[in-house]
Amino acid sequence: QVQLVESGGGLVQAGGSLRLSCAASGRININYIMGWFRQAPGKEREFVAAITWSGRNTYYADSVKGRFTISRDNAENTVNLQMNSLKPEDTAVYSCAAKYYRINYDSGYDYWGQGTQVTVSS
Repeated sequence: QVQLVESGGGLVQAGGSLRLSCAASGRININYIMGWFRQAPGKEREFVAAITWSGRNTYYADSVKGRFTISRDNAENTVNLQMNSLKPEDTAVYSCAAKYYRINYDSGYDYWGQGTQVTVSS
């Protein structure tokens, strides 16, 4: 089992920044990949970014490339999502996820956090 707890959401004006963190515990190891997903009201959940547990590989949705950065903190066992140049369309509930990584970094995740709200005002 893997447990994930997100933190860092909130309200920010367009153009501002927020940093989300996901604390991971349990049976997670070098073979896992960690992802961030988001779901806006009335829309399907979508992939945002992912990072291998080693931190060696990162992946981003086209909509956030150049604005968001995913990273690992080995000492804290956390995965962070630095979000810059935020837009109103980034408003959503952001969730952290994890899975044993074989293929498809943007789907098929087994473990999920509870989610944290990010609201970007115009």
